[in-house]
Amino acid sequence: MTAVLDSAKTQAFAGQMLGILNNASLALMISVGHRTGLFDVMSELPASTSLEIAKAAQLNERYVREWLGAMVAGKIVEHEPSLGQYYLPREYSAWLTRGAAPNNLAVAAQFIAVLGHVEDKVVEAFQHGQGVPYSAYHRFHEVMAEESEQTVVAGLIEHVLPLAQGWEDRLAQGIDVLDVGCGAGLAMIRLAERFPHSRFTGYDFSQETIDRASETAGKRLLANIQFEVRDVSALEDVNRFDLITAFDAIHDQAKPAAVLANIAQALRPNGLFLMQEISGHGHHHADREHPLGAMLYTVSCMHCMSVSLAMGGPGLGAMWGKPKALEMLSEAGFTKVRVETLAHDLQNFWFLAEQ
Repeated sequence: MTAVLDSAKTQAFAGQMLGILNNASLALMISVGHRTGLFDVMSELPASTSLEIAKAAQLNERYVREWLGAMVAGKIVEHEPSLGQYYLPREYSAWLTRGAAPNNLAVAAQFIAVLGHVEDKVVEAFQHGQGVPYSAYHRFHEVMAEESEQTVVAGLIEHVLPLAQGWEDRLAQGIDVLDVGCGAGLAMIRLAERFPHSRFTGYDFSQETIDRASETAGKRLLANIQFEVRDVSALEDVNRFDLITAFDAIHDQAKPAAVLANIAQALRPNGLFLMQEISGHGHHHADREHPLGAMLYTVSCMHCMSVSLAMGGPGLGAMWGKPKALEMLSEAGFTKVRVETLAHDLQNFWFLAEQ
């Protein structure tokens, strides 16, 4: 028996697919606009021709003109055809320029191009199931550092630290702090500048990111910070740190349970583990209404889950969810865990865990 199609539903989905194709294409062009500085330049210009915009941005006019075509078709840039002029509304530049940080969503658009670079390898992984290694991801560390600067570093002092009552005073007095999976080290560098009496350490297994972090700290002449290439799943530190942080780092691990247990062991009595993780629930039906659900599952499938599997890990994925995170924190030895959210941050949960 042939099923009868709902023609209205079919047509509606066709419209949805057209929107998906247009928006996916726009994401690439937004990434280009960010990387070339076109959004920043246009935000400072009055209505201008493509040649004037290209000159101001020191770019090739023909490429700028074609990019503007995508921006106009995507209803991001306004166009006056009789004058051949283009204009970026201030309301849009508030979400697309470096000056708009931490609200510059053009930064996140770069992930579409970065993930597209490994599509062939991910498609192959659907067959062999072994994941794709970190080394395959072109520009990932660079883009992740820029995204982290917006989502974590920009609000670290004003929004994140106040979640841990009393810890700002302890940092001012002088304590030992560790950041697990520190990447380019921007969060620890910000804290080291703000709290000169405390001592900061960053661990990451990537030599590339540790070199970048050490270089940045050296340029800022910080004597209270150090970065080391370390596998935290084999960490042997005991009662060494007062505060340990992990910003969007645990779910990528090859041995996340061991990492959490080692963090608990490395904390001193009355210490605190501050963990930032994506605000998923670990169930597809529950995450369906997440405003960034489709993107976060895509990033997870194309990167987070895959890099963990490539290292022989469980592949928790970015959307492993609050219930699973609480379960694993408990198994690691944390008896008191509080989960907080920030009003301006729809993407993250903040776990404050104590033994």
